[in-house]
Amino acid sequence: MKRFLALLLAALLLLSLASAQAAPLRVGALKGPTAMGLVKLMADSEGGDAYAFSLFASPDALLPELVKGQLDLACIPVSLAAVLYQNTKGALRAVGINTLGVLYVLENGSKVGSLGDLAGRRLYASGKASTPEYVLSHLLGQAGVEGVEVVWKAEHAEALAALLVDPEGLAMLPQPFVALALAKNPGLRVALDLNRAWEDLGQGRLITGVTVARSEALDARQDEVVRFLEANASSAAFVNGNVKEAAALVGRFGILDAGPAEKALPHCGITLITGAEMKAELEAFYAVLFAQNPDAVGGAAPDDAFYFVP
Repeated sequence: MKRFLALLLAALLLLSLASAQAAPLRVGALKGPTAMGLVKLMADSEGGDAYAFSLFASPDALLPELVKGQLDLACIPVSLAAVLYQNTKGALRAVGINTLGVLYVLENGSKVGSLGDLAGRRLYASGKASTPEYVLSHLLGQAGVEGVEVVWKAEHAEALAALLVDPEGLAMLPQPFVALALAKNPGLRVALDLNRAWEDLGQGRLITGVTVARSEALDARQDEVVRFLEANASSAAFVNGNVKEAAALVGRFGILDAGPAEKALPHCGITLITGAEMKAELEAFYAVLFAQNPDAVGGAAPDDAFYFVP
């Protein structure tokens, strides 16, 4: 009888381990470039049990799920990743850069050709106390530009709506909202590429989105996380190389209509940078943010433990 019970317990333990191993990695992403880079992987994994994807309209909707442990990985704004790392005392780690710069200034007219031309103008924007504000502030400071009236809106859609009814206004918008704006008003034009302006400073590349993993999930399932990153890289490469087909997938997953998505994708900075290269890029970017405003990175630049380098 004892032998039978021992065998039964062993069998139950093996079943339990198999069940745990079969649990999908739960991945959250925002309905924008971070999710757009995942669409091929999302399509290829439909019906399988490797991944469970959840898409969110804003960081405010995604964040509670991540903090509660309902997600194993999440694609979030780069500044938020650093702040969360500090606030959770290392419960999250960076595993990849998924989006480079996507910020542009739009104008209804042709008066703006440089950062200096923003002086004395009204600029609608969203992203106060996050990456867009820090990037704009740094660029204006480095260029010595003053007198810009920045009107902060709660969402990018609100900034776009304000621009559309203000013929004298400007707007700082990310892709794919730039593509939506140009579709709604052909009179608008891209006046400034803030991503290029950042790179011209010689302080590294402008980074928008980072993929983080819960430390607990990373410790328990490192091989699976590495396989996810490899699949993510392949998905990003497909999206960049097959824009029309990728745009159809973006539309199918309800991220953005296929038409605007096709126009936006080539300018969305979709990528997947991991390991030592990720660490070097993020360290340079966070150093700039910290020098401008320590609160932008949670009061201190992330230490080495933040970066997952297999």
